[in-house]
Amino acid sequence: MTSDRHDVVKRQVAAHWERRAPGFDEDFGHSIRTPAERAAWDRILDLVVPAGRALDTLDAGCGTGFLALELASRGHRVTAVDFAPAMLAEARRKAAARGFSIRFEEADAEALPFAAGSFDLAISRHLLWTLPHPEAAIDEWIRVLRSGGRLVIVDGQFDVGAPVGSGGSARGSAEYAAVGDRLPFFGGRPREEISALLERHGLVNVASDPLLDLVAAQEERMVAEGQVRRTHRRYAAWGNVRR
Repeated sequence: MTSDRHDVVKRQVAAHWERRAPGFDEDFGHSIRTPAERAAWDRILDLVVPAGRALDTLDAGCGTGFLALELASRGHRVTAVDFAPAMLAEARRKAAARGFSIRFEEADAEALPFAAGSFDLAISRHLLWTLPHPEAAIDEWIRVLRSGGRLVIVDGQFDVGAPVGSGGSARGSAEYAAVGDRLPFFGGRPREEISALLERHGLVNVASDPLLDLVAAQEERMVAEGQVRRTHRRYAAWGNVRR
């Protein structure tokens, strides 16, 4: 996992997100702007996050803190990691502005600096496709979960046809054009494949949801903002560590 070849890949990926951090939340889909998006995300988080008590949660690849802030607003104890310092700086600023106490750390999602069994919930959003070792990352996220803990992956299948260098698509950027062939899940994977992957890695009670309400809300927002309507397949998949 630490070969020079993959260190180069990770440096290239980190450089992309460092560059994007200042305007990241202004890009489409990285924030909640409409009542329909708000309703969709409330349903999604109610579905995938176990209810009844405050949880020790890990947001792996937190970016500017979208999921970390959502979890903190629901009363959970949140640790969030990312390997792009500029993303973390923005996440810290937003958490401070809202009065949330969130632990942010610069770390590699494939090699977490936490002891086994540290968390009740680990969640990632649109992260697997950026990783050179996505299956090793899943093992790492499972490692830091307690018995009965839950892993949640929010992801999708995305078009990869954006022109190289286009500002609106990470997959169409110059940085990713240079390393995309070394990212096994580049462009995303089907929901069924990720669910099967969680089962192969030993999780139980695996389930998934196609997030059709979020897809519809985002399409409505595209039209309202004068953008070309595009449909991406999105989903959440989750499973529990065997007790």
